[in-house]
Amino acid sequence: MRSSIRLGRIAGVSVGLNISVLVIVAILVFGLAFGRFPIAFPGSSPAVYLLAGVAAAVLFLASLLAHELAHAVMAKRHGIEVSGITLWLLGGVAELRGEPRTPGADVRIAAVGPATSLAAGVVFGLLTWLTSAVGGAPLLAGMFGYLAVVNVLLAVFNLIPAAPLDGGRVLRAALWAWRGDRVSAAVTAARAGRTFGYFLIALGLLQVVSGLGFQGLWLALIGMFLVNVASAEEQQTQLGAALHGIRVGDVMSERPVTADPGETVTDLVERVVMRHRLSTYPLVDEHGGFVGLVTLNRIRAVAPQARATTRLRDIACPPDDVPRAQADEALTDLLPRMGGCADGRAVVLDPDGRLIGLITPSDISRTIQTVDLRAAQPYPAPRGADLAPRYPDHTGHRDAA
Repeated sequence: MRSSIRLGRIAGVSVGLNISVLVIVAILVFGLAFGRFPIAFPGSSPAVYLLAGVAAAVLFLASLLAHELAHAVMAKRHGIEVSGITLWLLGGVAELRGEPRTPGADVRIAAVGPATSLAAGVVFGLLTWLTSAVGGAPLLAGMFGYLAVVNVLLAVFNLIPAAPLDGGRVLRAALWAWRGDRVSAAVTAARAGRTFGYFLIALGLLQVVSGLGFQGLWLALIGMFLVNVASAEEQQTQLGAALHGIRVGDVMSERPVTADPGETVTDLVERVVMRHRLSTYPLVDEHGGFVGLVTLNRIRAVAPQARATTRLRDIACPPDDVPRAQADEALTDLLPRMGGCADGRAVVLDPDGRLIGLITPSDISRTIQTVDLRAAQPYPAPRGADLAPRYPDHTGHRDAA
């Protein structure tokens, strides 16, 4: 889930909003300001109801952010990199690059989110009581009461034992501890998530045909989301198991064709692009140091009339944004990092930082296609937390609103 609006960093974690979050904000503001609040607390002006609706929507998003931040902070405490948090139409996503190493860590990272939502519900409940106790405006108390209920419901919903909900992570950790096999536990949790998603779809469609309309459509939408993500998680887990034991050096393309950062796009096209079936061109300086990455997509994005004057350094993905690996690193450790501006590519460097190879989508695809041809399956079946099955389209911790 990509962020459309960057909000900055909180606790060292990048936070952003996907443009789709505006839909849930509009629904909340409209439903509260022109529906729930005027009916439950009559006597105020439309402007006051609108202000209360906007405030409730903002505080709800803040609650979602607190939920995801709790996941992110706990994950970082357990040594897992967090690429960012995004709030979107169906809630929030804390994108983790890696997996917990023990069932205990898995439980703590998963459970802290619902615990935070429950704590938020308690805080809003206390604010509701205090506002009423001091004779505050009933509308203000009602707004806090609404947020208290919503946060408690959010905590309860996310504890349903179905991946990718937090309860699915808890289920995975419990099965992992019981069976001693993380892969089997993750597959079971993902299948539980897919089953629950189909249940929500059926329930939503039943409500639609029963005349309940929008509520049913919302349930069906959440159900479809759960089915898609749970299915992707199961596939990623099984793929991670299949790739267990394979090193980056076993997969990489050696002796890549490089380019000078001062070379023009036209020169590269004439020298390499039209002569070789390549789509990735690392840039190196005079000392062989890696200084950027140009892909065929970036070349094609340059207007034809500008190619003769555009330098490769001007269109390259910066070196700090390109995933890096060493030849002896496990491929499953690299895959979660292969995203961003490098178009799913990674560079392989030696201990001195010199370029020795590339990992491209074609390399990974071939490995996947031939993984079952390895003689005698030389690597034992993975156990424990050997896998990190979050790839460039990783799902992270997702929580439905």
